[in-house]
Amino acid sequence: MVMDIVVAALPLAIVAVLLVGLLWPATRAMPIAWIVALVVGYVWWNNPPDYLVGSSFVGVMTALEILWIVFGALVLLYTLMQAGAFDRINKGFTAVSDDRRVQIVLIAFFLATFIEGAAGFGTPAAVVAPLMLALGFPALAAVIAALIGHIIAVTYGAVGTPIIVGIQDPLMIYEEQIVNDGGMSVVEYSHEVAAWAATYHALTGFLMPLFAVGMIVYFFSPPEERSIKPALSVWPLCLFAGFAFAIPYWVSAWFLTAEFPALIGAMVGGAITVSLLQRGYLLPDDEWDFPPREQWADHWVGAIEPGSEEADGPVPNGGEQMSLLKAWSPYIVLIVLLVVTRVVDPISETITDADLGAEFAVAGLGEFTIGVVIMWSEMFGYDLAADIAWVNAPGFWLLLSAIIAIGIFGMSGQQVKAAWTEAAQKLVSPFIALIFVIAMVQVMIQSGGAPGAPEVGSMIEILAIATANATGPLYPALAALIGALAAAMVGSNTVSNITFGGFQFTAAHELDLPSQIVVGTQAVGGAIGNLVAIHNIVAALATVGLVGQEGRVIRLNLIPLFYYATVVGVWALLFVYVMPDVLPSVFDVY
Repeated sequence: MVMDIVVAALPLAIVAVLLVGLLWPATRAMPIAWIVALVVGYVWWNNPPDYLVGSSFVGVMTALEILWIVFGALVLLYTLMQAGAFDRINKGFTAVSDDRRVQIVLIAFFLATFIEGAAGFGTPAAVVAPLMLALGFPALAAVIAALIGHIIAVTYGAVGTPIIVGIQDPLMIYEEQIVNDGGMSVVEYSHEVAAWAATYHALTGFLMPLFAVGMIVYFFSPPEERSIKPALSVWPLCLFAGFAFAIPYWVSAWFLTAEFPALIGAMVGGAITVSLLQRGYLLPDDEWDFPPREQWADHWVGAIEPGSEEADGPVPNGGEQMSLLKAWSPYIVLIVLLVVTRVVDPISETITDADLGAEFAVAGLGEFTIGVVIMWSEMFGYDLAADIAWVNAPGFWLLLSAIIAIGIFGMSGQQVKAAWTEAAQKLVSPFIALIFVIAMVQVMIQSGGAPGAPEVGSMIEILAIATANATGPLYPALAALIGALAAAMVGSNTVSNITFGGFQFTAAHELDLPSQIVVGTQAVGGAIGNLVAIHNIVAALATVGLVGQEGRVIRLNLIPLFYYATVVGVWALLFVYVMPDVLPSVFDVY
């Protein structure tokens, strides 16, 4: 049994050593980890070679669905940038106040959470950090503020991808158990997981604006003047912003679907907060700024000077004259499209109908459906299947919103080409990493289902059971840290959920705990791990010309990481052991 655990952990150990220990890029590390998983599956789990290939293809199709969503999100984002709409949105925030603390709340929190909800996958820090640099923030401060500020939204990044692709799809393998346990479908189950995750976030993450402000004012003041007082003097603004985001965010998670919490929380909360600030409410009595430029430490600034033209970048024509409503309109269109296609049953049923398409079989390969859903089942004669609901997926509606935006903004062909080209180029590195990491995870997940496989279960299941047995009743307190560790290694909440969603589900059942509550902590842990994910940090630092300060960012971000993981762990223990029956009955909306 001990050797089973050790061998099952080998692929993940390789990921940890290569990514975290040796700082290899994911494009190099993940193919090796996948190969190790194949060897373990073949030698130790007795999986036939063609079964291992089929398991890998399940992962490939999952990765393609993620990339489809990310591509749509990036196309829409870069379309707004090319049209000048994004610049107008940013100026709408920055015009409110010159106080750096207020700018952190509006840009590093509200704008970053909105971008996370719309695009995800490390985009917020890479977009927001240069904007703050252009305003005169030290490069290091801009990166740290953006990473901390957006973390509450990561669970629902890229229009719900971490839940839909990271939780819902992988847990299909446990469909029978989920139906037997609670009489709900996997889709309903994943909605409930998303709602519990929002509950943890709302109870913990409402302090993130204050956390971000506190980190910046303390660590970016002269050593002899370091104090938390400048942050405490804006606590009414920070707490109001946190609640203004958290309440619509939480309501959206429980009563809508996983696509909307981050988007609605940022738009509603941001609009309310900006409106009050413009009327003179919540503004601090004094104005806080960074010390004079000559007092800044060398490691605060990199190759791009804060406030320079290079940091600011070109302003597209028409950006300043555009109304805020027009600038936001493509995202408003997106939300309307998503609501309609999720709420109106005839539309929802049509775009998810796997029978709407051409069906055919290829001897030796399996059965295929090409239509509104692309499906491959009975892979190589085994009970392996994967599908891409490409019309129902947010990627389709993101691209449609981007196309509508072309007409709204009257964009030229050159601008459209630039937006789509930039989005495609950004996919190259994630494409390689995602393909291999999710292929590796699927090999681990599917390993127990092959003919002749040992009865110990899959690699993921045996690791989950061992962890549950080792931690016992304290497991819920540690579940978020497990998700955070995976996200820190692979740089993605979605991949963390794919890797450990089934792990957390199995551990919860092994300990006879409410699995939705436990898997909800996984969805939160996968989000907070992005605070120290080397991939996201490198990408953000590169945008401000400060590559090489990864270790400093990680050390500082461990502070909010451990706060978040500790508080979520305490809430998990309370929900599981003190009030497991009360809250589900209160919030039973499905």
